[in-house]
Amino acid sequence: MALVASVHVDLGWQLPDMALRDVRGGSVHLAEQMGEKGLLVAFTCNHCPYAIAVWPRLIRHAHTLRDMGINTIAINANIHPDFPEDSVPAMQKKIVEWGIDFPYLADDTQQVARAFEAQCTPDLYMFDQHGKLYYHGRIDDYWKDEAKVTKEELLPAAEAMVAGKAAPQPQHPTIGCSIKWLDE
Repeated sequence: MALVASVHVDLGWQLPDMALRDVRGGSVHLAEQMGEKGLLVAFTCNHCPYAIAVWPRLIRHAHTLRDMGINTIAINANIHPDFPEDSVPAMQKKIVEWGIDFPYLADDTQQVARAFEAQCTPDLYMFDQHGKLYYHGRIDDYWKDEAKVTKEELLPAAEAMVAGKAAPQPQHPTIGCSIKWLDE
């Protein structure tokens, strides 16, 4: 488990119109997932302790975001033969076990993760209704234990975006396990 942080990506960056595979083998286009007010794209996985710790918050926050008009999708770029716990069948089990009610997609080619410059799990990107990157940061200020969170960051950013305010600054990088790149 290599700990890494997300890299800076310029705000205003356009959501790429790329397609991914859902756990049933269907094709899902990112742009078609956009909510009335925006889209949260979360690169994550099943096995990383950082991702596991954040999953309950991500699932809960997805409900709040949906009520605000912001859809959520999760993308697993760790479809790697050395990590069977991140396989599509394992994703199917986690969808049921964790009650994930938004698309959890497989990036088997890792092209989407590379286009986003995603580095770790989790790595969060929130786009406004025009598909422009508004927020690229952490969910809150303490990944490990939700009881120790002193500052929410994702939800206030979403509220500001929906209200038409400037993007919050600073936007702190997420930390997590490195994406398991196929060519490394």
